[in-house]
Amino acid sequence: MKKALLVMLPVAALTLSACGSGGSDSGASNDARGPVTIWYSNNAQEVAWGKKMVAEWNAAHPKEKITAQEIPAGKSSEEVIGAAITAGNAPCLVLNTAPAAVPGFQKQGGLVPLDEFPDGEKYLQERVGGKLSQYASPDGKYYQMPWKSNPVMIFYNKDLFKKAGLDPEKPALADYDEFLETSRKLVESKAAKAAIWPAPTSEFYQSWFDYYPMFAAQTGKQLVEDGKAQFASPDGLKTAQLWKTMYAEGLAPKETFNGDAFAEGKAAMATVGPWAVSVYGDKVEWGVVPVPTADGTAAKGTFSDEKSIGMYSSCKNRGTAWDVMKFATSKEQDGKLLEATGQMPMRTDLTAAYPSYFASHKDYEVFAEQAEQTVEAPNVPNSVEVWQTFRDAYTKSVIFGKGDLDAALKDAAAKVDELAEGQ
Repeated sequence: MKKALLVMLPVAALTLSACGSGGSDSGASNDARGPVTIWYSNNAQEVAWGKKMVAEWNAAHPKEKITAQEIPAGKSSEEVIGAAITAGNAPCLVLNTAPAAVPGFQKQGGLVPLDEFPDGEKYLQERVGGKLSQYASPDGKYYQMPWKSNPVMIFYNKDLFKKAGLDPEKPALADYDEFLETSRKLVESKAAKAAIWPAPTSEFYQSWFDYYPMFAAQTGKQLVEDGKAQFASPDGLKTAQLWKTMYAEGLAPKETFNGDAFAEGKAAMATVGPWAVSVYGDKVEWGVVPVPTADGTAAKGTFSDEKSIGMYSSCKNRGTAWDVMKFATSKEQDGKLLEATGQMPMRTDLTAAYPSYFASHKDYEVFAEQAEQTVEAPNVPNSVEVWQTFRDAYTKSVIFGKGDLDAALKDAAAKVDELAEGQ
């Protein structure tokens, strides 16, 4: 979820964390059993699910109890987890591990390879199916269990579309030309201040909510594949040019909105996952369509906005931690997570696994269909730096329209190629 990246980590916490040794505990055994600690997201719905899951486990395993808490507040979840790895006090499991952060955590020696458990790779493969390869690290091992996705789509405000004289039941949003023309009508009619209002800031993860969903839909590719940046391709440049036009014409504002622009009726559209159904359900008369492609053909992929579960090297009782991972991702617990949050468990044939849920929650069915073709953030060395390099070039050339777009992205691609090689 977009909301997983949060507020400031106290300076004192960072200072103390920097004093730790971090890294893997070579004395820990994958068979060791006993109490474990876990962190989960501070999203209220997930907290409620997590507390119930923990209570069920603890009732059945009095000698292997879970102690659970929300991820401590910080500038981002990734920064908090990284600091805990450095300090050597990370929990056994974090049920909110971003795939883009996995290479960095792995480089710190902070993660346990899950395929080293006897049934590890088999369990992962049976759960995730054909999408599993996107989560393999460059050394071929799996340092994360793909857990839940929020396949993104375009939410739109039907009332604002009506106000702009647009058809709220059949919005013209299938291709880039339609998306632009619809955006112009929304703003020129003063139905909304913005057609869409993604955060125009430069944090590495912001591209997951503007450029990357459209890039994934257009290409079906990850930002980096086979060690090479893909965003300076003709299709990647088309997507960037669309956004550049949106900003140049004032259809997407260049300033940050302090609040939720979509919920407050300031933006007519938003790029969101299924979590938005419950968040916006009683605030906005909304509709949903797939992310557009350049020529209106079916999307080749959908950005997953996925969160994984990681097992951290400071964990002593790894046998118990592995069993807890499997318990938390069992078909029963996945069903409870789906009911509680609307987020899509990363498992094959999702609609067939939970037919009664989707029969009674039709609004979520379209997201489940999109979940079958998710595109993940690439698992490459220097992953965060890769995203930051792209975002810096994007912010300058696309959002603020400075310099030559093609040259900026090609220069960034050359830097990303070096970073993805581990340089």
